[in-house]
Amino acid sequence: MCGVHLLLTFPQRNKEAIQAMTQTCRHRGPDHTAWSQVAPGVYLGANRLKILDLHDRANQPLVYRAAQAHLAWNGFLYNYQDLRNELLQEGVHFETASDGEVLLHWLIRKGAAGVGRLQGMYAFAFVDGKNERVLVARDPLGVKSLYYAQEKGVLLCSSELRCLRRSGLVPGHLNEAQIVPYMYLRHALPSHSFLRGVQELLPGELRTWDLQGKPLGSTQIPFKAAGPKPAETGENAEELLTDAVLKQVHADVPAGLILSGGADSSLIYHLWNKHGGGAVPTFTVGFQRPYRRAFADADFAARLVAGKRAFHQEITISPDWFLETWPDYIRELDVPVGDAASYLTWAVAKKARNTVKILLSGAGADELFAGYNRHAAYKRYLANPVFWNRAASVGKRFPVGGRRLRQFLGGIHPDPIRTFMNFAGLYPLPDSLATELSGLYPKEDGPFTNALAWDKKVYLVHDLLKIHDNACMAHGIEGRVPFLDWQVVDWSLRRSEADRRNAAPKHWIKSLLRQEGLAAHARRTKFGFGLPLKEWLQGHAGFRNRVVPSVIHFGRRFEEVLPSEWKPLTRHPEKHLGNHYLLLYNLFLLNDWIEENQL
Repeated sequence: MCGVHLLLTFPQRNKEAIQAMTQTCRHRGPDHTAWSQVAPGVYLGANRLKILDLHDRANQPLVYRAAQAHLAWNGFLYNYQDLRNELLQEGVHFETASDGEVLLHWLIRKGAAGVGRLQGMYAFAFVDGKNERVLVARDPLGVKSLYYAQEKGVLLCSSELRCLRRSGLVPGHLNEAQIVPYMYLRHALPSHSFLRGVQELLPGELRTWDLQGKPLGSTQIPFKAAGPKPAETGENAEELLTDAVLKQVHADVPAGLILSGGADSSLIYHLWNKHGGGAVPTFTVGFQRPYRRAFADADFAARLVAGKRAFHQEITISPDWFLETWPDYIRELDVPVGDAASYLTWAVAKKARNTVKILLSGAGADELFAGYNRHAAYKRYLANPVFWNRAASVGKRFPVGGRRLRQFLGGIHPDPIRTFMNFAGLYPLPDSLATELSGLYPKEDGPFTNALAWDKKVYLVHDLLKIHDNACMAHGIEGRVPFLDWQVVDWSLRRSEADRRNAAPKHWIKSLLRQEGLAAHARRTKFGFGLPLKEWLQGHAGFRNRVVPSVIHFGRRFEEVLPSEWKPLTRHPEKHLGNHYLLLYNLFLLNDWIEENQL
């Protein structure tokens, strides 16, 4: 929705710094950009994408001078109307119809203690001049991002990494310590970034500083949603998700959907079309022959919208078009994530920006309702870990079976936690990385429930949500995720360990599809939103000749950082096109991002 920028500093270049930050992020809020000095040495900036209340009166930074309060924020409060009604009863007078003004007055009256009542996706910087403090927070599900850096008496916060760098107050040095985590996780470690000295707020983190930049502490925002219990909503799953979808499309601007033709986005489309009224703008990715049969999203999407009220567009991706647009993608990429879905989402948003200002996706369903192949594999492992540990020991000495079995056995570790972290990684994790991550792994519930919580905490936040936000906002579009509606998430969290382990993958989603006559979409095999990387690397010389030199260059530059087992791959990428194509693409992306940003 917007870009958020905060600067607490006393050097001579403070005005130039906040101006550089806001100008760098204009793509996030193309409708209005502004900054102001809100207290001595304290600057607040914002880029606004108009979604609710399109009048200029709702522009940011928002200010209520009677309380010396100022707010810059990014996101959407799902329960803003309830909070607004509560504030009206307390005598608050509103000048706009925006959820941002609701947030401003809520923070004035409730302060940090009231943040737990917010339901939505958000990141904000709130300057409380009366109490001489600054609150900075990120929503508990991590849908929106916020980065910060503090050194030598300067505190900076921003929605994007590049804004901090271009402020001129943060040293632009590559954080090489994140290269190895990226190779296995596809992203930097949680709370870290690829810029040295810059951190990212964790989901649900609220930090407080005084107006001189002195830290006053941090707290964890609780996830609270007064949702019904699973037993009460199991029979009314359609009503639950329909309510979520209709909340997500509530806006004063048009919304659309990234339609992959998989179970999750297909159900969102069906419920929106059934209950929303009007044509639903949908966007899907397609590939030319001979790749189209294996990557069949476009065909499943076309089958779904046929004969219905829809404004459907297919974006056809070819290797040549990819190579032509790749420089633009890298230039507009704020944070490198080794997932081809990032490029595809960017390509869809590039097309959709002429039609909509909001794009929904099916992100979150797999993490909440155990939809990934690794979840099925972990269930299989948990059913008899002793047997599978013995089988893995034998398999490492005498490799047997097909590729899937070898991959399954290769991820098994005597520690069940390590086993799932291996399943979730691109490759089994080295000991040093696993040790660093183990402290973050949830341990409060049963092993399968904890595994889903890990995916929600790490993969969902730092991969899927990151690329959805970055790719959409690069084109001035707000990304929204109905499956992360708080009532839906709350429902998923209330399910028992036994229910999770006994249920089929995404059981209620697929049951709803079958009930609605969409059995073909319910039966569709899980297939990631990605590019035909293996096929392009092996069959398209232009694509291969673009990727291979980048990987070689990356390997030469970072030879001292790379694990020894991966050095042969970076020296001779052409020998690994068929079995390590995902890692080759990821290193290609990271190399080009580093080069583009001159790090």
